[in-house]
Amino acid sequence: MEGNNSLFKILIVDDEADYRETSKMLLEEFGYQVETAESGEEALKILEIEYYPLIITDIMMSGLNGIDFLQKVKSIYQQNVEVIMVTGYGSVETAVQTMKIGAFGYFIKSHNPDELILEIEKAKEVIDLKMLNNLHRESRENKFLVASKNKNMQKVWELVDKVAESNANILIIGESGVGKEIIANEIHVRSPRKIKPFVPINCQHYPDKLIESELFGHEKGAFTGAVARRLGKLEETNGGTIFLDEIGEMDLGTQVKLLRVLENHAIERIGSNRSITVDFRLVSATNRDIYAAVEEGLFRKDFLYRINTIEIDVPALRERPEDIEDLIDFFIERFAKQTGKYIIGMEPESKEILLKYQYPGNVRELKNIIERMVILSSGGMLTLDNKKAYVSENICNVQTINSVKTNLSYKEAKQEFEKQYIKGVIEACGGNITHAAEKMGMSRRQLFNKITEYGIKNSQ
Repeated sequence: MEGNNSLFKILIVDDEADYRETSKMLLEEFGYQVETAESGEEALKILEIEYYPLIITDIMMSGLNGIDFLQKVKSIYQQNVEVIMVTGYGSVETAVQTMKIGAFGYFIKSHNPDELILEIEKAKEVIDLKMLNNLHRESRENKFLVASKNKNMQKVWELVDKVAESNANILIIGESGVGKEIIANEIHVRSPRKIKPFVPINCQHYPDKLIESELFGHEKGAFTGAVARRLGKLEETNGGTIFLDEIGEMDLGTQVKLLRVLENHAIERIGSNRSITVDFRLVSATNRDIYAAVEEGLFRKDFLYRINTIEIDVPALRERPEDIEDLIDFFIERFAKQTGKYIIGMEPESKEILLKYQYPGNVRELKNIIERMVILSSGGMLTLDNKKAYVSENICNVQTINSVKTNLSYKEAKQEFEKQYIKGVIEACGGNITHAAEKMGMSRRQLFNKITEYGIKNSQ
């Protein structure tokens, strides 16, 4: 009876407690995950915290009535949430009105509950199909990475095809901006989990304590500010793929807890002792030397072994220059379409510079450059806004490579290169730390840490 329903969440909104609880029991018998709200106002607060693809709401409610609630849901979530209306007093006029607003279906409480189950099943099919279509659209939009002319990048995609069908934990290694999230998403799209959620989290964006709440969820009152129960991303991912970007920035305490989850396939929400079974595929990514982090005691060796059953090393854009022109053409087409601008072409000098540029921020930086060029373009011709900065940076990159001493160990040489590279980019950006961080695909905090580590002084 349950089938795949255990991964499908429904929110029931009704001011009649008996009907809420009876409906919840019925739907849980069919395996659905069900939450309830006693008013439209409460339901909107729940939706701010947690995503429910399907809502079943009464029409006649005190406060915010069902029709007004439907209008608010559709204005905020549009086609991402379906709504089935229920009422004790059905009429053709009301049914037509709700359908015009965007309701998926209409159910009268006195009718056979099997009719409601059939309506839910229809809604679930539509929602699953939408999700699958969205994934395929994203996959088509990412074709510029898949269609690489570079042999090393082609090997990456061959490996993606091989590992996608498995449940193996994947670690994607590469500099910021090379497309690690796109690769993770492609692994998901090509896997049996493709119609289930793909949930990305950037570990760098959360302080140590907040990342645990984000991953594991919490119960109401678990800590100050926990005004309602919240499902964590691991629970929300159930059946799908979770992508932990910048996992190298995760604190040691969270690594221990996540290691336990990977071993036991179960979590406990913060503030609860109840164990909840979770089913997810883990794909992680990092732009730091994760093995050096292990040596320095910043990353657990046992955790590293657990997350990288398969390791995918993504080459930097400067290591596959044969792809740059195709990427330029792709991004011009994308942003011209988005902005509604007619683009004739690119000034030859600007294109020549972009083809030779080293791209410390990789594909993301090229994308941002082209987007800026399209937005600022006039007369249909694209041109770089500051050619000197790109030329200067290329020069400093060459000088940096030539200045590295050959009598150093690999680790020392890498540190020396990184120091000179960062110093050169900062100089090329006129001492502007924010601009330099963007070009290198770093956050300002990461760059400041590197400047402190290497004792780099701003000569500007």
